[in-house]
Amino acid sequence: MCYVPMTLQQARHQSDTEGNTSERQTAIDAEDVHVTYDDGTEAVQGVSLDVEDGEFFGFLGPNGAGKTTTIKTLVTLLHPTEGSVRINGYDTKTEPQAVRESIGYMAQETSIDFELTPRENLRVACRMYGVPREDREERIEELLDLVDLQDVADKRAETFSGGMQKRLDTATVLVHRPPVVFLDEPTTGLDPEARLRVWNYFEKINDRGTTVFLTTQYLEEANELCDRLAILQDGQITHTGTPDELKSAIGTETVTLTLQDSSEANQRRAMDTVRRLSTLDAVAIERTADGLTIEADNVRSATSDLFTELAAANITISDFDIRSPTLDDVFLTLAGEDDVGANGVAGDTVRSQEVSR
Repeated sequence: MCYVPMTLQQARHQSDTEGNTSERQTAIDAEDVHVTYDDGTEAVQGVSLDVEDGEFFGFLGPNGAGKTTTIKTLVTLLHPTEGSVRINGYDTKTEPQAVRESIGYMAQETSIDFELTPRENLRVACRMYGVPREDREERIEELLDLVDLQDVADKRAETFSGGMQKRLDTATVLVHRPPVVFLDEPTTGLDPEARLRVWNYFEKINDRGTTVFLTTQYLEEANELCDRLAILQDGQITHTGTPDELKSAIGTETVTLTLQDSSEANQRRAMDTVRRLSTLDAVAIERTADGLTIEADNVRSATSDLFTELAAANITISDFDIRSPTLDDVFLTLAGEDDVGANGVAGDTVRSQEVSR
């Protein structure tokens, strides 16, 4: 992706950091950030983040965790009470304008003008972000193509579905080709099909080299899109890692076996067979109404050996199901099922409540 010509301040900063690989590779650098409101509420308590250039980073947490306060601090809408934030190498306290020129920010509320067409909205955005006049029409066509709005480019946005309006909103924050984009719950309220289409556009943006910082109420969204995640609770980051790392850290894999002969005697023979299997790192084995449930750190890799040993013992499996931890499980483990249920989590299951601020 080529970028819009830089301001003098941006060009000077790039010149100053030429040859400094570590600084160029850090898109978001927050150190021990605290945000305390006038009433004494400590919304953010010691948050530190290190997001690499080109990374797709997810920021998750239950209601009241401090997610939106944090993202507003990163985009200069709020000032940290303590700590420091650098975005693309710019300090948010001393260089806020340079930060704003180098980012895109998509708030929870759609910010387009519904009385204008997509083309008109993008022209307004180009003027606001200082896109050179000679580049604007080409940039607008490029973005209309990116978000699949070419066919309705001259229709008023008030006639659009929620998904189409979100896609237009996405385009408006990209007109200046920012190296970092902040997305604050961008798919809230969209139907599943519209959400999938918007996901596709975010992936395209990231594939072109843009760093994406995402807060979301949908756990499957974070699982599908993000390279790494940070879990925020009570204003503090409790865990950071890839989706797979977080899931593996909070639980084991589970295999549920349905036995053709589910008598107590056959279940006990099956349990004894499983315990003797050296290649299975079993954590727990429990009887069920018609078989066994086995928790282990290596269920998937040991499944073949497990079935071989059970067959050798003349124990027939009529059905089985393997389950790995999900991001739902991460939240249930971190906050407790009652707390998460009250605060709202949207995940891979039928739950669709909100994970928000």
